[in-house]
Order: sequence, then structure tokens, then C-alpha cells
Amino acid sequence: MYRPIYFTLLFCLFFSLNSSANDGYKLWLDYQPIQEQSLKSEVKSLLEGIYFFGENPTFDAIKNELNLVAKGMLNSDPIYSKDRLQNTTFWIGTREQLSQVLSLTKQAEIKALGAEGYWRGEIEFEGKSYYAIIGNQPVGILYGVYNWINSIQSNTFNKSIEFADAPKIKLRMLNHWDNLDRTVERGYAGFSIWDWHRLPGYIDPRYIDYARANASIGINAVSLTNVNANALILTTDFMKKAKALADVFRPYGIKVFLTARFSAPIQIGGLKTADPLDPEVIEFWKKKTDEMYSFIPDFGGFLVKANSEGQPGPHEYGRNHAEGANMLADALAPHGGILIWRAFVYSHEDEVDRHMQANNEFEPLDGKFKDNVIIQIKNGAIDFQPREPFHPLFGAINQTNVGMEFQITQEYLGQATNLVFLTPMWEEVLKSKTYRPTPSSTVGSVLEGKETNQKMTLMAGVSNIGTDRNWTGHLFAQSNWFAFGKMAWNPEITSEEIAKEWTELTFGQDQEVVTKIDEILLESHETAVDYMTPLGLHHIMGRSHHYGPGPWVMGGRADWTAPYYHQADSLGIGFDRTSDGSGALDQYAPEVVQNWGDPHQIPEKYLLWFHHVPWDFKLKNGDTLWEGIAHHYDRGVKNVRKMQETWASLESKIDPEEFDHVRQLLEIQEEEAEWWRNACLLYFQTFSNRPFPTDIEQPEGDLEYYKSLMFPNAPGI
Repeated sequence: MYRPIYFTLLFCLFFSLNSSANDGYKLWLDYQPIQEQSLKSEVKSLLEGIYFFGENPTFDAIKNELNLVAKGMLNSDPIYSKDRLQNTTFWIGTREQLSQVLSLTKQAEIKALGAEGYWRGEIEFEGKSYYAIIGNQPVGILYGVYNWINSIQSNTFNKSIEFADAPKIKLRMLNHWDNLDRTVERGYAGFSIWDWHRLPGYIDPRYIDYARANASIGINAVSLTNVNANALILTTDFMKKAKALADVFRPYGIKVFLTARFSAPIQIGGLKTADPLDPEVIEFWKKKTDEMYSFIPDFGGFLVKANSEGQPGPHEYGRNHAEGANMLADALAPHGGILIWRAFVYSHEDEVDRHMQANNEFEPLDGKFKDNVIIQIKNGAIDFQPREPFHPLFGAINQTNVGMEFQITQEYLGQATNLVFLTPMWEEVLKSKTYRPTPSSTVGSVLEGKETNQKMTLMAGVSNIGTDRNWTGHLFAQSNWFAFGKMAWNPEITSEEIAKEWTELTFGQDQEVVTKIDEILLESHETAVDYMTPLGLHHIMGRSHHYGPGPWVMGGRADWTAPYYHQADSLGIGFDRTSDGSGALDQYAPEVVQNWGDPHQIPEKYLLWFHHVPWDFKLKNGDTLWEGIAHHYDRGVKNVRKMQETWASLESKIDPEEFDHVRQLLEIQEEEAEWWRNACLLYFQTFSNRPFPTDIEQPEGDLEYYKSLMFPNAPGI
């Protein structure tokens, strides 16, 4: 059944890709005709003499991609040879399949790249030169083919230059917060792409497009369902549906994970308890996991959110996180499965600073988790804020596998109406020095396991993908999906490199276009921080929907209110997390405490995160704190207008549909930036009792009007 369905999908996919307008559907895989004649001739000669050293579903996926390349770039069809020596110029195969034509040195070089690594370059055999893409496994070849295609798209391909690469992170995962009714928590691009009602009988061709896009940027795992999990996903009917998706994704090297609700033994198992040490609960999970693997033999494992925001977990039974995670890990271990346990835990019953709660829970348990458990830690300790200092758990635990959780969807960063390139934020976190377990450690090196030698490494990103035609709601939000894959493959890559590559693959080679779009991308995050949460302010968004400003939000539990975080009063503003305050800063290494403990020394971007300082506190540029806050908000608005001007200057060089889409959203972003500036400055002025600087655009409107705004139908709740 598998192969006929798959080839039918490829036909549907080909029709889909070649009948649509330039509406963003093709993402960065828009294979436009090659303009440079010498490159066109070289690519044509390769695609007219292809030999595959074997057959399997991944090679079929590669052939499909080469068909699309030939049709889009050359308006022709590739030619596949059945004889490797006759009329061939392009060889594709594994290291073992090509062992007879590779030197021992080259074989050793490729072997060292691991299962997902690849090498591409020229091979001399019996007096003839062949271009080859080689991997240790077919999936490595697939990654190599996408890299080769990208080199053509960016006009950098040179067949005489060898290139080899391999991922630095083993598990590179998208976390979909998709519900079984197709709503998406924190989703701003339509409904879930998983059509559970019609699965497993109907396989939407879009699933193939999704798999292609992920494979092209090295993503090799996907968690299909919301971390606020529904136990029904673990029933037999839904296992069959998940199997259908796993079958589609497998040729593209993507493993399926599912979120497991800790209370599933009660909800779908008929038990009276979910105690992880109860023998019946242990047996439930063993049988349920065995059943899962009977449908999906390469099932990746479970992702669990427990004892946070009302989700069930081991604490209800007097057990700790290690006991809960290890029980599930034991069920997965015989199958080679992985248990990913989220460290985003906080409780309304715990009055300690939320910043501290994850560390308080997990640091004492370091070394007590099973080897197939990964602790998934958010980049910061609060909740995906526009800017956060790195989470203190990175470096605090070093006897347990740890992974990163970034948020690709823009829950706190303007959702799908604001253009915000997230890579500079992620790069800032990854390059932050943790000073432990070694003095030279960074968050990135900890994730790679360089100092701890952890065997399982993970980078996960909360997906921004939905049913909108362009996948991500905002055309430029595609750059964040792309960037996440690139950064998960290599945490040491720079924002500049990623921006340039995405722009060239998406908009082409025109240097004015590339330069100006890169400028927009690379300045957009700092711009958003300026008009939302400058100088370390955080969590001052509207309640629940997190849309727009809400620094006045009160009511309910303290850590769901804005004043809990900004602590504004007549004396000053900011959350004191030093030893004189909550003490959260002391959870970092002593070197960090020394650097950040002094309000005059700490990087000003984190100032109000860790310090409550007077309104007249002097910033490094001579502004008072109040003046500095005002200048940041004003600069954010003006930089959005600058982005508009830059985009407008490209109108003649951008597809009209894409241009107008972005133009309209930038107009909305300008309005929202002004709203943020006006509302926040008018509100904080009620505490500072100081005039606005005369050199800024004066805030307009009435504070009570801004406070009265309601958004009951905001998306993504």
C-alpha cells in the first residue's frame, strides 16, 4: 500500500507546486529558471546523466526533488541511467554502495560524518570525472541534495569544490501545539494542517510539501500534538492516523513524536490512578507504548508537559519529575524511544519567583533521570518573552540530557501581523556564556554536549505552521521556520548567514533586494523589543491572548499579572532578582552573578529583568531611566516606519501579490507599534510623574481607552 500511495502523492504535489501563483506556498523551494548560462549548462549536464546506487523510498523522494528542479530551473526532465558507467555524470549513493570507487581516505572521511552527514564533490574513476553526493545513510544523501540545490539557487555551485557537512544536534524537532479539533494553541496561520477527521484514509498532498520543507533545512522530528495534551491521541484509532503521517514523513528522515497526557491511564485506561510507581500504571504505559510501535516501528517517543499550568503530573501522587519521566522512559527504552520532559514548570501554590521554580525542581534531580530522557528547557525562565536572559538550568545540570525549546510562533512578538526575524534572539541565547560546566561553556556548547558528552542532543521549536496558503500567516514568518532548522543543524551559524540564504532562496539574487531585505530582517527583532519591552521589561502583554500591551493587567494569580513582573512604583521600576530581592540571579554561575549583579555593569538589555532601579537612574548614554524607556519606545516606532520605506523601495522588484501582502502587514505593524508606545508610556508615566522627553514623538490617546480594549476573538488562545 505504501509505495503506490506515495507516488500518487508525488503527482499531486507536482501539480500543486506548478499551478499556484507566487503566494508564498512554495516557501524557499521555489525553483526558478537559472539565468546564468554557464551554470545552467553545468546543471543541465548533471541532470541528464543521473545514476542511483540503489532503490528505497528516500531515493524516490530525491528523484522527485530532482524532477522539480529540472522542470523549474531548466524546463526539462532529468535523465536517469540504469548503467553507472554509461552516459552518467551524476552519482547518488551511500558510502558503502560507492566503496569500490572511493579511496580508503575518502571513505573514512565520509564515515566520520555520521548517519546524517553528507559529502559532495567530484570523483575520478577509470579516467572519467563524476559528480557525486554521498552519505552514510540515504537521509544524509537527501540533505546533501538539498544543499546542492541551494547552491544552485544562490548561484554558488562549483562542482570542483568539495563540501561536507553534518548536524551538530541529533534531534531537530518541530513541536506542533495542534489540537485534535484542528485549532492551534498560539497558532496565527489558520488551523492545524493535520486533518485528523479524514486520516488515515485521505493523505493531503500538503503533508509531502511539509516534509520536503523540513528535510530541506534538516529537521528530522515532529511532535504532532499540543503539549497541553489530549489523551485520545494515544487511542488505537489515532495511532492509525499518526501512522499514516509517519509513513509520509519517513522517506524524508522525519520521525513522529506524540505528546502524552500524564493522566491517560485514568482517562483512556480505566484506572483510578496515574501514579508512576503503581504497577498497573506501569503496565498500562508498557502496553500502550508497545501498541504504538506496532503501528509506527520508528516512533520517536513521547513529549510530556506535567505539573505546570494545571496539567497533571507525578506531583499529584507525591512523586518527583524524575520518577514520572523514568516510568515513561522505561516503557520506551526496549524500542529505542526517547522521553522528552519539559522543564517549563511552575505552580500557583509556590509563591517563589517564577524565574526560580524550574531550577528548584530540576537541579536537585540532576543525574536521576534515565539515559533516554531529555529535559527540554525553554530559552529563558519566564515564557518566550521578546528578550530573555538564558535559562539558568543550562549549565546548572550536567549529568542529564538537556535540550533547547525555542518558540518559532510569535506568541509574544506580534503574532502574525509583525515582521520579526527571531534568529538574532536565538543567537544571543546560544552564544551566552554559562561558565559551567567549564569556564568557556556557552548555551550552544552545552546543547551540543561538548563538555558533558551527553549522548542525546535536542533543539525543539514551537511551530508557526498552519493552513494559511503561505503556511505561516506572514510571509516573512517563513524565515523563522527556515532559520530554526538551520540553527538546529548548526547552533554556531550566524544570523547574517541565515538571513542572506533565506532571502536569496525566497526572493532571488538581485543584490539590492538581498541587501535591503537582510537589513529589514536583522534589525526587526531589536525594533520589536524597543516598542514592546525595552531594557529588560517583560510579560506586560494583554492577558491570555498576549496580543498588544497590558502593563496594567491585574487579577487572579500573581504571576499572570503584569505588575508582578515590572514592579513599577513611584520610586522606580524593575524586578529585583539579586540577593536583596528574589535571589533568582544566584541560580547562575558566580561569574554571571558578578557581571549582572551590579545595575551599572549589567548589559542594559537585561537591566529591569534583574534590578528595580530609580526613574532617575543614569544609563550609559547619559539618559535617565525614564528618558531611556521613552527613547526606546519612540525608536521602535520609527524603525518600523523605516522598514516600511525600505520595503516600499523594492516594489518594482517583488512579486505584486507578495509585495502587497507584506506592505499591508507593515502598516498594521506600524499601528501596533504606536499602540504599544502610547499605552506603555502613558501607563508608566503615572508612576514616574515625569514629562516625556521633548525630542520624541509624544504619546497620543487616553490611557483609559487603551485599558478598555478587549480582544475576545484573538487567534491562538
